[in-house]
Amino acid sequence: MSSDRLMRIHSAEFQAMAERVLRVTELTSRLNVLPFEDEAGKAELFERILGKPLPPGVTIYPPFYTDHGLNLDLAERVFINQNCTFLDYAGIRLGERVMIGPKVTFITSGHPVDPEERRLYLTGAPIDVAENVWIGAGATILPGVSIGRDAVIAAGAVVADDVPPASLVTGGKATVHRTW
Repeated sequence: MSSDRLMRIHSAEFQAMAERVLRVTELTSRLNVLPFEDEAGKAELFERILGKPLPPGVTIYPPFYTDHGLNLDLAERVFINQNCTFLDYAGIRLGERVMIGPKVTFITSGHPVDPEERRLYLTGAPIDVAENVWIGAGATILPGVSIGRDAVIAAGAVVADDVPPASLVTGGKATVHRTW
């Protein structure tokens, strides 16, 4: 995992992030129980979650989950289907006309692999999704991944490496890479 960001868990920065996570969890809990037709209520809560109004043409179907919100950058005409999760500690950018299927998960944070450091640090790397990308249902996008313009991520795929433009990515097979 890329560790573009490294945060000590017992630090003031981590405490501030943890407080933000609690506030955003409360806001998304409220968002996810609003009547579907309450557009004004959803818009107000999304503005509080993201720190700014939704861009023109953005559609998000709740339930919607994020742990931070302020590091989620949505371009115009993005579509996000229901039950998606955005762990945006290190930043997530979705380009124009990106389409996200249901139950897609974006994860920008993790922990070091080394057992001695695992409970001491939080690692993170941003995710960047270019224009006109389609991400199928249940896909998982891991820290540090960039997805090129016009790419398609198949349903259920686990994306741990960059995806070139205009390509199809499939699969979710886990393999042993090292032992300790």
